Amino acid sequence: MTTAFVFPGQGAQAIGMGKALAEAYPAARAVFDEVDAALGERLSDLIWEGDIETLTLTQNAQPALMATSIAALRALESEGITIDKASFVAGHSLGEYSALAATGAISIADTARLLRTRGLAMQSAVPVGIGAMAALLGLDFDTVKDIAAEAAVDGEVLQAANDNDPTQVVISGHKSAVERAAEIAKSRGARRVVMLPVSAPFHCALMQPAAEVMAEALAAVAVTSPNVALIANVRADVVSDPTEIRALLVEQVTGSVRWRESVQLMAAKGVTEFWEIGAGKALSGMIRKIDRSLVCRQIGTPDDVKATVAS
Repeated sequence: MTTAFVFPGQGAQAIGMGKALAEAYPAARAVFDEVDAALGERLSDLIWEGDIETLTLTQNAQPALMATSIAALRALESEGITIDKASFVAGHSLGEYSALAATGAISIADTARLLRTRGLAMQSAVPVGIGAMAALLGLDFDTVKDIAAEAAVDGEVLQAANDNDPTQVVISGHKSAVERAAEIAKSRGARRVVMLPVSAPFHCALMQPAAEVMAEALAAVAVTSPNVALIANVRADVVSDPTEIRALLVEQVTGSVRWRESVQLMAAKGVTEFWEIGAGKALSGMIRKIDRSLVCRQIGTPDDVKATVAS
């Protein structure tokens, strides 16, 4: 059995995530303490006892999801399962930062601060109401790229932002172009179009101001080669050079998340089991749609950790 550890992105957040891990494992609790110290605030209080609207704010959700993922990893390590159990790591959007923290390429404290900066920069890049995102269900990536090109008029931005699985592609850009694309998609046979409850149009060219902020922020932190092979979002291939990792994290702000191709690459390289480390099970759902033969395991609670160790 060859295993990949994968780390969730925004949308997986929930009040209470990681709390049971922190109560059961001192090493997991230490992660939340470290993130709180890095940010100079009690983010853990918001995660465990706050309101979902505040937690869902991009600048909160991103470091919170990373903290929960690394806490789950530390719980596994406390039971004797270390990161080198994985042959590959990958994360969906902000989850790529979690993967880098998991492999020791970026410190937890630096990762928390980078994700706070990333969240604030992405939120402020586009005025509220100007951009939008939508999931097109039942159409493949190439079809959605064609629809995006057709729907963007008069200089509008519209991109296929997330290639999640063979039946789900997310588009991002100017709100009017997204709405136009939704109607075209329905006429092209889309099973369903879902407007996403996001506050900004992520992973498209409108995020260029945020990319510039991240270029400066990433230049100021130490990045080393991951100790497990990392599959980068925008390339859907293995990346190990620190300079290249920095560049791709900047490109990721405006570029497409090539999740389907990333999973297919790992499967082609022999991965048969994917462990979703942290909150939720969205990635497992996507992975099963990409390849039904792949085994998925979610690790976000002490019970999950115990079941994984027992297996």
